[in-house]
Amino acid sequence: MGGPLDGRVLPVLLGLSGHPPKTYEIPVPDGNGGTEAVHVYRRVQAGTTRRLGLHKGWKYEYDPEGEPGGGLKWPWSRPGA
Repeated sequence: MGGPLDGRVLPVLLGLSGHPPKTYEIPVPDGNGGTEAVHVYRRVQAGTTRRLGLHKGWKYEYDPEGEPGGGLKWPWSRPGA
């Protein structure tokens, strides 16, 4: 919740499993021609139902200290491997 894009709705592509990505990075260009800022949002559970505790879906929360580029970590892509 919160963040620079609070209240805006953006389309999110689903993966092969049908789930949205765990992190979502949104590049925002600088108006003065400088480096662009990257805002990172993390996927969290939207809630559960009262009676059975079932999963209601996903939402994204702003991560102000999030590091961009935190995608999948493959074992063969480690430096020095």
